[in-house]
Amino acid sequence: MPPPTLSLVMPVLDEAATIEATLDALQPLVRRGCEVIVVDGGSDDDTAALAAPRCSRVIDAPRGRARQMNAGARASHGKQLLFLHADARLPTRADRLVAKALAGARCWGRFDVRLEGRHPLLPLIAFAMNRRSRLTGIATGDQAMFMTRRAFEAVGGFPDQPLMEDIEMSRRLKRLSPPACLGARVTASGRRWDRGGAWATIWLMWRLRFRYWRGESAETLAREYRHVR
Repeated sequence: MPPPTLSLVMPVLDEAATIEATLDALQPLVRRGCEVIVVDGGSDDDTAALAAPRCSRVIDAPRGRARQMNAGARASHGKQLLFLHADARLPTRADRLVAKALAGARCWGRFDVRLEGRHPLLPLIAFAMNRRSRLTGIATGDQAMFMTRRAFEAVGGFPDQPLMEDIEMSRRLKRLSPPACLGARVTASGRRWDRGGAWATIWLMWRLRFRYWRGESAETLAREYRHVR
């Protein structure tokens, strides 16, 4: 069997409630030859057992999204990598969209995002996220970042930090090429805004991003983020 062109890497932690539906939605991509690597960060529920029959491989890694994504990339075989949250769904034909986006001079990119949840502000929040990303060239994990394996290795993978790893990864990849910003949408969970309140969560994230931009360490910010959550 030829190696897959695209490997999907999914870091998980205690996602038993949603992991089956998430992986079932990826089966059309699997049938077209994509590889799905699920990276468990030490779940206390049945996440790994439920995922195993629905993906190419489940591996264990130290807890932390960056560490889990790096471990999944190392265990994968595709020439292209896509990093997907466990509560997100890719658009139809995502594999072909990624292949087309990476066929030219650009070596990485992301999708637009649609947030699914109860709060009426979620469409506006998603619009702002997508617009900001196009203006800055910075992607978030909610947008299903993808890249060539060569680009991933050239920047040393995701930085080993507990927060803002997607922002730092974007900065590194921008040195190689601008991102391919795809208009097709990943559907991501809006549970973060539903739980914490839309305005409170927006204010928290902007405050953390500003402090990171000012040079405050990701470790310090992560401690505050965990406390607020």
